Amino acid sequence: MLEQSIATAQETTNKIISKAGFWQTHRQHALNDRQVKMLNALLNGLYGKLTTKKWATITKCSIDTALRDINDLIEKGMMQKSEASGRSTSYELVL
Repeated sequence: MLEQSIATAQETTNKIISKAGFWQTHRQHALNDRQVKMLNALLNGLYGKLTTKKWATITKCSIDTALRDINDLIEKGMMQKSEASGRSTSYELVL
């Protein structure tokens, strides 16, 4: 039990340090509220692939606005298109 608790605590600590490092690296970028919300969701382990449709649904904006937000983050080096191909393009964080 103790070993499992220590391992869980270490995993949680690693996630927190990773998230803090991401924000520290990108602190100079101006972001809108939708971008901050989605980046935090991704850093916290958002379930499934991120698509423009999922972004639009979660942030309650149009698909065009979602695509503009994502493209802005790609230009800033914070996100990239996923390597996996399929029916729709998905995006992931650059860590």
